Amino acid sequence: MKFGKSICILNVGGTKYAFSRDVIKDFPLRRVSRLHNCASEKEVLEVCDDYDRERNEFFFDRHSEAFGFIMLYVKYGKLRFVPQMCELSFYNEMIYWGLESSHLEFCCQRRLDDRMSDTYTYFSEEDTKVEEDLRGEDVPDNSEGTGGGSAKWLERMRRTFEEPTSSIAAQILASVSVIFVIVSMVILCASTLPDWKTAENNSVEEHRYTESLEHPSGIIEAVCIGWFTAECIVRFMVSKDKCEFVRRPLNIIDLLAITPYYVSVLMTVLTGENSQLQRAGVTLRVLRMMRIFWVIKLARHFLGLQTLGLTLKRCYREMVMLLVFICVAMAIFGALAQLLEHGLDLEMGNEDYASIPAACWWVIISMTTVGYGDMYPITTPGRVLGGLCVVSGIVLLALPITFIYHSFVQCYHELKYRSARYTRSLSAEFLN
Repeated sequence: MKFGKSICILNVGGTKYAFSRDVIKDFPLRRVSRLHNCASEKEVLEVCDDYDRERNEFFFDRHSEAFGFIMLYVKYGKLRFVPQMCELSFYNEMIYWGLESSHLEFCCQRRLDDRMSDTYTYFSEEDTKVEEDLRGEDVPDNSEGTGGGSAKWLERMRRTFEEPTSSIAAQILASVSVIFVIVSMVILCASTLPDWKTAENNSVEEHRYTESLEHPSGIIEAVCIGWFTAECIVRFMVSKDKCEFVRRPLNIIDLLAITPYYVSVLMTVLTGENSQLQRAGVTLRVLRMMRIFWVIKLARHFLGLQTLGLTLKRCYREMVMLLVFICVAMAIFGALAQLLEHGLDLEMGNEDYASIPAACWWVIISMTTVGYGDMYPITTPGRVLGGLCVVSGIVLLALPITFIYHSFVQCYHELKYRSARYTRSLSAEFLN
């Protein structure tokens, strides 16, 4: 475009900047330099928001303060965030003017990376899909007739059982499920008390399942198992992908918690009072204790347990790193402790350190600063080694925990965001 004047005026959000045509041609910002190549006013309006031919003024409806900081980058070569301005908003201004995140100073790049990571977590693909489902439920679809109504009913049932905060019915169902979990845990813990059973000999322990229906605790236990079984079957029937349902960790835990009850009942019925009863009794007690997995069912209803599980899932590399650190330290300090405490003096050596595996136990309780006191070095070199072991344990354990803590905070905010979104949906449903 042939400019009417040799001076071009850039009006960015009310703040004006005057440049010559030669400066505009080689301007570091791509959007501004594109003005020099415009052949018509129509092409100019594709670059800026408005153009005044008389004054040769180009108007950009953008953030004036952000552009001021960008101009400082053009002048001095250093780009930093505007104070009290969202990092993502400033990044959008950078993209508009043709800059990239690599133009930022290193400290600002880290801030932008953290903020973009959090934003990606909040607005993940799964959240977008759920929001589309929420919008789709409010729009009536008569094109599919009965099939469409059945699909909506199944989707509503799935959300009721899978998402405790999605509706009032889901909250009631979740509350009942939590009550059953607590009751079953109380019964399981109380059954291990010495005064819980009134039997006079140990044979009653093996008969506990044959007499379970005659005892109040057995009835309560059967009711809890029935509820968990029915809940698991319904969730499986209304799930979209049956294979994905079976592969989910929480569903596997549900299966591990429910199956031992039926296996134990079946074994008791098959063994009866024959000679296999004594051997079956040990197996029954093991299966009974496996129902402690019911506690993990609470992860469906409590944000803290969900955060813990999601953190462990995302930080498996850091957990492996932590395990490698501990194993390497155990091997080194365990071998040195065995040598200093026992290997150098076989007759008067410390018998607690007779082997490297025994010394590794001392290393692990020292590195974690637990210190049971069941074994400790008695020689001066051994005590010096113990001090180094404790200090190195503090350092080695602290290194990966920083990453795990950051991931925990990020997962907590993500799940809290999802919970708040479902709460808004629940409030709208209640008002309607």
